[in-house]
Amino acid sequence: MDVLVTGGAGYIGSAVVAALADAGHRPVVLDDLSTGRAELVRGHRLHVGDVGDRALVRRVLAEHPGITVAVHCAARIVVPESVARPGIYYRTNVLATLELVEALAEGGVRDVVFSSSASIYAPGPDLAVDEDSRWAPSSPYARTKAVAEEMLGDLAASGGPRVLSLRYFNPIGADPRLRTGVQLPRPGHALGVLVEAHRTGQPFPLTGVDYPTRDGSGIRDYVHVWDLARAHVAAVEGFDRALAGGRSQAINLGTGRGTTVRELVAAFERVTGSRVAVREAPRRPGDTAGAWTRSDRAARLLGWRAERDVLAGVADTLAWFAARGAILPDLAA
Repeated sequence: MDVLVTGGAGYIGSAVVAALADAGHRPVVLDDLSTGRAELVRGHRLHVGDVGDRALVRRVLAEHPGITVAVHCAARIVVPESVARPGIYYRTNVLATLELVEALAEGGVRDVVFSSSASIYAPGPDLAVDEDSRWAPSSPYARTKAVAEEMLGDLAASGGPRVLSLRYFNPIGADPRLRTGVQLPRPGHALGVLVEAHRTGQPFPLTGVDYPTRDGSGIRDYVHVWDLARAHVAAVEGFDRALAGGRSQAINLGTGRGTTVRELVAAFERVTGSRVAVREAPRRPGDTAGAWTRSDRAARLLGWRAERDVLAGVADTLAWFAARGAILPDLAA
């Protein structure tokens, strides 16, 4: 089927595009290329522009009348930036999402897979969550995801497009075939910072060492980006089953295991065979202890479980950084 992927030239979006194509679907990409890279979707149909531009969305749908489902990955995602500049996060993540979904409905697209976030949750005492856990978004970024989910749920209940909200935990890794991966020169997530520290020989800044975890560092559910991509294919292909009789549904996507940042460093050292110097640092604005997910709903409704572990995520990330200069020459090592 034809599938619109917004933000499809970004890290997660481009993996989704590759996985959809591998499964025999025809992805159509809409991306403003503010952080995405056209090279990551070479060979696919790409439209450049703002997802909140209703006229553009209408033109895309007119050019591709076979589109029946949209995967909405386009968003701003940097927590510290959201603290400093919350307005642009609400405009992009909430207002543009509303414009997009209403334009999709006008064009007859009735199913939307929404890229949401586990950052909306208030973890329990063991820092585990499921889809029924209480919400307590702790940053403007997280709040925009919570507001967008509630908005989409209201639209679905009133007869608008049906919505599957996939709540990501912490993506790592790259397409195992090295067609796509992190497109930012110096990504700010923990594994990206580890790669940069390893490359430059600088100490790795461990931000936050007083969390209520087994070693004091933050805990995350590091899920391989290719597993995330497979989950989107399962959602597109099994939309009715995943909704379980309703018009909107939320599904957590994670491994079901928590890994602390110190444990991530140890995994990195195991893959590389070299030690990493660590420099303890204060928490960043908006940071939390983190969480990991129980994944029963994803298994039941999508038939999906994560297949790749943290070691695979580290190895594929390193392989991508070593090879990405062939795709993104300006980022050659």
